Amino acid sequence: MKDRIVEFLAEGTFKGEVSGSILLLVGPPGVGKTSIGHSVADALGREFYRFSVGGMRDEAEIKGHRRTYIGAMPGKFVQALKDSKVSNPVIMLDEIDKIGASFQGDPASALLETLDPEQNREFLDHYLDVRMDLSKVLFICTANQLDTIPRPLLDRMDVIRLSGYITEEKLAIAKHHLMPRLLKRAGLLKKQMNITDAAIKQIIEGYAREAGVRSLEKLLHKVIRKGIVRLLEKPDEPVKVGVSDLQTYLGQPAFRKEKSLKGTGVVTGLAWTAMGGATLSIEASRIHSSQRGFKLTGQLGDVMKESAEIAYSFVSSNLKRFKGDPTFFDKSFVHLHVPEGATPKDGPSAGVTMATALLSIARRESPQQNLAMTGELTLTGQVLPVGGIREKVIAARRQKISNLILPEANRGDYEELPDYLKEGLTVNFAKQYNDVFQVCFGNKPRKGSSVH
Repeated sequence: MKDRIVEFLAEGTFKGEVSGSILLLVGPPGVGKTSIGHSVADALGREFYRFSVGGMRDEAEIKGHRRTYIGAMPGKFVQALKDSKVSNPVIMLDEIDKIGASFQGDPASALLETLDPEQNREFLDHYLDVRMDLSKVLFICTANQLDTIPRPLLDRMDVIRLSGYITEEKLAIAKHHLMPRLLKRAGLLKKQMNITDAAIKQIIEGYAREAGVRSLEKLLHKVIRKGIVRLLEKPDEPVKVGVSDLQTYLGQPAFRKEKSLKGTGVVTGLAWTAMGGATLSIEASRIHSSQRGFKLTGQLGDVMKESAEIAYSFVSSNLKRFKGDPTFFDKSFVHLHVPEGATPKDGPSAGVTMATALLSIARRESPQQNLAMTGELTLTGQVLPVGGIREKVIAARRQKISNLILPEANRGDYEELPDYLKEGLTVNFAKQYNDVFQVCFGNKPRKGSSVH
């Protein structure tokens, strides 16, 4: 992300003006998207103006009201130029993925002209009724996801993704930024209160596992508040907070150490969530042998249900190749469960995990231990690429899982990760399910076409 912004600014410096591109920063809440906008404005020495378009439903807020209306006002961009008193500010449009639409108009469509470098040279505000040049303005937009941004609007933007932070990064942010700011806000000196690195790390892993650092800041603030109470009771004793003191200050940890389940029919998958990466145990069991059947539980979304159906069909039709009893599913009622049923789960990354769980019960053999996998499966056994590789690798490291199976198409995503994340990991890349089978069960499938 930093390299991409430096390249963008370098190009502008080289030609003498920063214009012609709209940056869109996409990432989870609390990772510092708005702060990056401030930093870009500071680096360029430009005025900064920010407004949120989340929930905006009236296009007049973009283009201004006509002066015939009572309470008519100019649009936000005219107000931005008026407040900043320059023609080339950095304007940040926050929460552009949450822009609304109503009978009063569609502000997302009104933004098309504003954010197009070819059109905004002659932007017309209805209130002023005078053509304005917005081409010198640097626009930076922020969003949590791309799905809800209209395609024509997204097409005009240069997307830069911000991933969540790992424990080491959060620790550095807490030490160098959050703690000094919170101590200054509370009027404390460093010598009056000290939270050890081990305690901050425990807060990150046990209480604040989300992708950003907003919850971490709130928890550190809570510790400081309680520490101030102690300081007032005993002013001469500086407060030192270690790992053993955290339950006194913050109560029981919100997150427990997840233990990977083991056994026949149990496989660990890797998932991406808004909180970052997570491990997901998938369990398969044969309930009885009176009739053929397939049951799914675990509050799964439509995409995940389809993944399970594909995995069931693929394993059923290829069981002979994978050295299982070809008639196993004909006389078995199978139950596939994804634990934590109260948590909704969806997304196209559990296909190979579900197929391996089903194959495990059909072969009556446990897959290799200390192994986690991710990837989508097709009916012909192709392993398709998935997103969130960085977060998934972090989740595996947190669980001390050292063997991973990733789709071959994600090899580039994995190789881009920093070396300290890849250290000590054994990663197998799979093009087809045959590659997954070989790693999980330690032998090669039989040659031959699918059995239908």
